[in-house]
Amino acid sequence: MSDLPPCPKCQSPYAYEDAGQLICPECAHEWSTSESSSDDDVALVVKDSNGNTLSDGDSVTVIKDLKVKGSSSVIKVGTKVKNIRLVEGDHDIDCKITGIGPMKLKSQFVKKI
Repeated sequence: MSDLPPCPKCQSPYAYEDAGQLICPECAHEWSTSESSSDDDVALVVKDSNGNTLSDGDSVTVIKDLKVKGSSSVIKVGTKVKNIRLVEGDHDIDCKITGIGPMKLKSQFVKKI
């Protein structure tokens, strides 16, 4: 039939091309023709304030006093954060800080231990 790749989300063989984009009629997923067939191969690269690459499970240290939104508490310089988890978005680190609880941090305010 056609030499177009199947949909990377639902594996439907009915993908079609429209203006340089491939479109799946079953799940409405759109992707470019230059994109690889699997989005899972792309790893999230997050760097700390010194340019070191962070990964899930690393320990980091806070390099600046950070105010906690909606609270009067502050995360002090030198606070150690263990077992971080990387996520996509503006605040790219999910973690639990002792005494404060679950938090989202920006990687520009931490350094790898």
